[in-house]
Amino acid sequence: MGEKVRAIATISKVSSIVKRKSLSPVPYLRSEEVSALIEAARKLRYGERNVLLIKVLYQCGLRISEALSLTPSHLTRFEGIPCLRVKGKGGKERLVHVPEALYSQLLAYAYQRGLKPTDRFFNLNRKNAHKMLVKAAKLAGLNKRVYPHLLRHSCAIERLRQTGNPKALQWHLGHNSMAMTMRYLGFKLSLRSE
Repeated sequence: MGEKVRAIATISKVSSIVKRKSLSPVPYLRSEEVSALIEAARKLRYGERNVLLIKVLYQCGLRISEALSLTPSHLTRFEGIPCLRVKGKGGKERLVHVPEALYSQLLAYAYQRGLKPTDRFFNLNRKNAHKMLVKAAKLAGLNKRVYPHLLRHSCAIERLRQTGNPKALQWHLGHNSMAMTMRYLGFKLSLRSE
């Protein structure tokens, strides 16, 4: 209960900053839209790879450059919890939680493909990853502009919705300052007032 009170207090403190900055809303996909995107991506060429990439971007909140550089050697466990060792902006390393099911899927994919520890999971570049998402979005009938960073926004908003903890979100996303994370608070605040 104490954590929830602290999170609400943090949101309250930051709410005045968010209002003063008049931040524009962060675009995002709802979970059912992400599910539709995944099902559409499964039907495209390299469907299994596409699905894994979307899941990593959405469920882990990674930047596209972080996701595309992942190798089997980045999979690890910290105190029994599945994680990815991610090198973010400025070469800063952090551990990012991975849902158990996704962790298992990544291990199975690496095994089935015979990937060595240093082989990348996703052998495509940023441009092709973007093209794949655009095709999948069109196939899914989504009427939104879909791009890799949109999945990171969607992850952030979903995590904030579930936890109400902007400090934990800042750490998870690898933001240097709370100012970057505060963009998502406007969304959380609007949810609370409804």
